[in-house]
Amino acid sequence: MSHQSGWINQWIEKHAGQNYSAHLAGFVECFNAARFHEAHDVLEDLWLRDRHGPDGEFHKGLIQLAGAFVHLQRGRPRPAAALLKLSRGRIAAYPEGHLGMDTRLVRGVIDDWLEALAAAERGGGQAWAFPQLRFGTLTLGPSRPIVAP
Repeated sequence: MSHQSGWINQWIEKHAGQNYSAHLAGFVECFNAARFHEAHDVLEDLWLRDRHGPDGEFHKGLIQLAGAFVHLQRGRPRPAAALLKLSRGRIAAYPEGHLGMDTRLVRGVIDDWLEALAAAERGGGQAWAFPQLRFGTLTLGPSRPIVAP
């Protein structure tokens, strides 16, 4: 059990007992609030227990997505782009709506950010808002604007 399990359990507890994954809901809630490190940790807690299961690669792709935005928050666009590419490959292997996630939106977010990072590298940076993910019918968390590096 990780040293973070206490707060992770508190974070997902509010979603417990629902007909959806509390870990995925916690992930999306953290992600949409631009708490990407926490989003990574909430889902990693589940992935570590089930990484070889049928959803292990899907969870890993979402973890990599959150990790990419941690890098962006820290001003590291190249590692962010590398993680976005890995994430997209993993998520693309799963059908639309897998586990209640709007996977088409996730792939679109990844593609948009890869394009923005490539443009920024060519000197064409612009202001972007952190993306919002959808999980089933839940609306979880606000967005905050950033400038793509």
